[in-house]
Amino acid sequence: MTQQQASYGFWRAAGKRLWADKLARFCMAVLVVYFLVAGAAGMGWVAKDWNEEVGVSYANPSFLGDDYPNPQGKNSIISQDVLVIDEKQKAVDPLAPYYEEIEKNAAAYEKAEVKPSWTLPLGGDKWGRDVFDKVIKAGQVSISIGLASALLAVFIGTVLGALGGYFGGKLGDLLEWFYNIFTSVPYILLVLAFAAVFGKGVSTVILVLGFVGWTGTYRLIRAEYIKQRGRDYVMAANAIGASHGRKMFVHILPNVSHLILVQLSQLVVDFIKAEVILSFLGLGVPTDSVSWGIMINEVMPELVLGKWWQLATVAVVMSTFVVSFGLFTDLLRDALDPKASRR
Repeated sequence: MTQQQASYGFWRAAGKRLWADKLARFCMAVLVVYFLVAGAAGMGWVAKDWNEEVGVSYANPSFLGDDYPNPQGKNSIISQDVLVIDEKQKAVDPLAPYYEEIEKNAAAYEKAEVKPSWTLPLGGDKWGRDVFDKVIKAGQVSISIGLASALLAVFIGTVLGALGGYFGGKLGDLLEWFYNIFTSVPYILLVLAFAAVFGKGVSTVILVLGFVGWTGTYRLIRAEYIKQRGRDYVMAANAIGASHGRKMFVHILPNVSHLILVQLSQLVVDFIKAEVILSFLGLGVPTDSVSWGIMINEVMPELVLGKWWQLATVAVVMSTFVVSFGLFTDLLRDALDPKASRR
């Protein structure tokens, strides 16, 4: 180790270890693309018309071609100006003259010419909405829920863990009792119970996941504060008259911040999975919005009809993000380990 390398600070050394890993750079590039697209969707720059019925029902993806069997229509946008009704067609049933308009419109729909469109590269859903725009908007909602819920859970777990680990005594016992109540119930059952009580909604999902998922961060931070409160630098801060709040959040907190960062990245993935489960069961994002869980819930009847492209799209997009974030979390944990060797 050279003198220059030995002078690196903790965060710079960790950053160099992380950047030296090719897999870490690849994961970061993938995540940056996801976050940029999600941010653009949140600003309304892309996928703002995801809920518009721009194509025929179950429109084929462009790469399948027009010859792929689909009784609902080709991969195209309906050209409204060619829906001309044949005036020569007459009603067959004299007892029901009002059927005439229905028959003529149905015949016109069947004869309607369609124009190929690049706007449906991944096909359409049951209502003719573009799956490509839909999965982008769904990703924006799911990623936003994962990040916001993780930030809330880490904040609660860090504050409670710092209080319990630093002060101990009766306050620590009270927080431990509170922690044991939450951990005595299986996590997924607790999430489902809170979601059923408070109802559906994006903000509700964020609050439920955040208030339920703080226990792991609390346990880790509490143990670390118990270890750190007896260190020399804390004793020195106590000798100069530093307040408890300053010792907790100015002196000790920076020394455990790497653990908080790893916990945050882990919880993002866990909460995205939890949101998918809640939305799939009808307890998460409302049906007038869209998320990855909503899209997976919608594909069950589609698979019976052989319409697989929406499931394939959301599965590939979601699994790519989850795997990339999971690998990045593992690599980040290794990079933040002061004892880890340089790669």
